[in-house]
Amino acid sequence: MLKKLNITIALLCAFFILPLQGFADMVEGDMIITLGENLTDEQKNLLLAEMDAPEDAQIIAVSNAEEHQYLGNYIAKSLIGTKAISSSAITVGKSGSGLEVKTKNINWVTDEMYINALITAGVKDASIYITAPTSVSGTAALTGIIKAYEISADTTIPEEVKQAANEEMVETAELGESVGQENAAALIAKIKEEIAKNAPQSDADLRAIIEQAAKDLGITLTEEEMASLIGLFNKLKDLDIDWNQVGEQINQAKDKISKFLESEDGQGFLESLKRFFVSVIDAIKSFFGGSNN
Repeated sequence: MLKKLNITIALLCAFFILPLQGFADMVEGDMIITLGENLTDEQKNLLLAEMDAPEDAQIIAVSNAEEHQYLGNYIAKSLIGTKAISSSAITVGKSGSGLEVKTKNINWVTDEMYINALITAGVKDASIYITAPTSVSGTAALTGIIKAYEISADTTIPEEVKQAANEEMVETAELGESVGQENAAALIAKIKEEIAKNAPQSDADLRAIIEQAAKDLGITLTEEEMASLIGLFNKLKDLDIDWNQVGEQINQAKDKISKFLESEDGQGFLESLKRFFVSVIDAIKSFFGGSNN
């Protein structure tokens, strides 16, 4: 469960500071900023500088009340807190570019969890940066991002889809506490990918998809976790979600990972990982070698 130290996480939806008409004509490269309304002026200025926000960036204020509105059904109200702090920058991407998420000072929700939930909500083609002045769990950031995306894309995401995306993010984070954050996000993405390929017609079909996805990833689920996932995906498949788009966005996200591993930075990461394991093996050999003397 969330700890109280992590609950200054608000970044939710929005009391829009500027008229909606001002956002409808956004193009590739334009940025929308969401700022928690309980930030001090100094914190706001620091976060804007950190985001490298242009002077003409569109800004949305986000409130703690709306954090409770979107997360109150999934997290204890006492744990949501009373202040809106978390903030984000959403930069419009070119068509077909997919989603990219980076975070700072977010300690519970991973980048992949955000991507999964945003894909569910229908968000696409954007670069998103989520941050806060201090370390927070990050569960509330999703709502503000979705609201900002609605403005940038001049579209309306159904309320029940927004709720489902928030529920998915929280459930994935909670599942991550038992199976690991990366495993939980990978499992959710794989289940979505399979549903996009072949929609289940019954609970038995859905269970089979989840079981196979978990097996493929080497994840063991409890019956309670299985029932929770069946409930979540039953809710998702009954909503007006474009599963073809979901599949496409997941594939684009996987492409980004593959491209990173093939890039200079990615190869540097793999090389550093290789050196780390070599050093561990050498240390083990040295230990046992010394014990024989």
